[in-house]
Amino acid sequence: MDSTLTAALLGLLEGLTEFLPVSSTGHLLLAGHFLGFESEGKTFEVVIQLGAILALFTVYAGILTRLVLRARYEDAARRALVSLFLAFLPAVVVGLLAHGFVKEVLFETPMLIAVMLILGGVVLLVIDRIAPPPVHRDAMALPFRKSLAIGLCQCLAMVPGVSRSGATIVGALLMGVEKRAAAEFSFLLSLPTMGAAVAYDLFKNRHVLNFGDIWQIAVGFAVAFVTAVLVVRWVLRFISRNGYGLFGWWRIIVGSAALVALLLGF
Repeated sequence: MDSTLTAALLGLLEGLTEFLPVSSTGHLLLAGHFLGFESEGKTFEVVIQLGAILALFTVYAGILTRLVLRARYEDAARRALVSLFLAFLPAVVVGLLAHGFVKEVLFETPMLIAVMLILGGVVLLVIDRIAPPPVHRDAMALPFRKSLAIGLCQCLAMVPGVSRSGATIVGALLMGVEKRAAAEFSFLLSLPTMGAAVAYDLFKNRHVLNFGDIWQIAVGFAVAFVTAVLVVRWVLRFISRNGYGLFGWWRIIVGSAALVALLLGF
């Protein structure tokens, strides 16, 4: 496949899946495996994630700016920022401790990724049906202990195929957070989490990073950015009306197809 087309396809996958509970990392790693694509130091994969982060920041810039400005004199705004920090903290600790194992072992195991996509899809379908009635409808007003618990759930996404947004959304639903609010909290939490993860990844791989294929990187970045903007604007409305069932089935179908292909030797 043409390298530009491959870059555009992977950028599209990143933008489509980063903020959905379907595991963008799992999709990218499986696509890279089947397409025979691999960049030195994972430069391409890391940089196109920046496109998705920038897209989310663009959509939520107004909300975040108002939140920070109000925090100087409004207790509710300060509590919202503390809540996000508490949810972010577990990923920092686990990420620092497990970074090497995750990158060198788990990221190189396509079979594990396929299985986790399937299992995660089943979990999402079940939780979407049996989650307790919501008691929290404001993503910015969650109790601190529940924010911390959601952050602990996010750590499960260190395993590729689990999905960062999927883990946080399932955790939030089980703790009585309304579906739309669960997705919105997951989106906001992804800004510090993804930003820190990408920065740390770039730092750890600074000696082997290769920006020689700058055109492919630019194409992937641009496609990821545009696609992620559209997805973020659409997904909250969709979830409010339809829940998470579609994403559960998506995971099961993609994971099953990948598993069959791997078992057949592809």
